[in-house]
Amino acid sequence: MRNTAVLACTLLSLALVACSGVHIRQSPVDQFSAGNYRYYKWRTEPLPQTTRYSAALYALDPVVRGGVDAQLQGKGYVLDQERAQFTVDYQYVSGMLQGERSELASNIYSIPRITPNRQVNQASVDNAIALGGVKETDNIVLQFNDRESNRLVWEASMTSIVEDTNSNDTSRLDANLKRFLERAMQQLPQASL
Repeated sequence: MRNTAVLACTLLSLALVACSGVHIRQSPVDQFSAGNYRYYKWRTEPLPQTTRYSAALYALDPVVRGGVDAQLQGKGYVLDQERAQFTVDYQYVSGMLQGERSELASNIYSIPRITPNRQVNQASVDNAIALGGVKETDNIVLQFNDRESNRLVWEASMTSIVEDTNSNDTSRLDANLKRFLERAMQQLPQASL
């Protein structure tokens, strides 16, 4: 009975992660844990926040920095330029994936099926062609480097299929990105004392 409950909880959590729309990969935390870090700093300065910049990176920068700072400080790490033992940086790039299925494609099925006595629906055919092609992705790679050796000690990448490239809803972006950063950084250990 207990094994069944554990299996059910595991499957439920995997299903929830799979439905989030963002694929997160983290490197092992062994090297980061071995460093016994407590203090960190950002490797680069924040991007200027003026109204004349409309690129997505300028909207993302304060959200990424704020989310990472909140997660690290919640685990006991201290932002200190002078005593920093590791540096934090991120890269934001757009990418392309071939043949990825949209999460919104409810009328396209990955398993072939037969519908008797029915003509092919042209809208389904059009959707299959459109959704089977190249998909634009947004990718963020978060990197922690040892300050002394400048060696990479931990990284996480987050990849999401872009559903609406014209959307500028920054409140939704803030909430989603902070949630994804929390998931990506969840495995990091507490700061050493």
